[in-house]
Amino acid sequence: MVKNIPNISESEWEVMNILWHKSPLTANEVIASLQETTDWKPKTIRTLLDRLVHKNVVGVNRNQKVYTFYPLYSQDECQRAETESFVKRIYGGAVKSMLVQFIEEESLTDDDIKELRKILDEKPKEK
Repeated sequence: MVKNIPNISESEWEVMNILWHKSPLTANEVIASLQETTDWKPKTIRTLLDRLVHKNVVGVNRNQKVYTFYPLYSQDECQRAETESFVKRIYGGAVKSMLVQFIEEESLTDDDIKELRKILDEKPKEK
């Protein structure tokens, strides 16, 4: 079970990816980074930052003349929360169903299969 991390929209994930890559950053630095890969207006990016702060996913350092933003959760924590939410919504919480569908639908190399077997063999059995 992961911490109770708020849901993050696809656009908010883009902002988080910038902050996970390097932080703390000013709003202008986040805007400059995102404008390299998106056509979003600065106001849109500021709105996304404000939403993330309001959701308590991003923190703000207000001790400086220019505010800086930083993630309150690691990328791994957010990915785990998103995965858990996805499995609950789409597969009714049944990880096995998701894995079976993935394995049947995806073309896996012999190396992929070996790696998956190794992971399953090393997974401790839950009581």
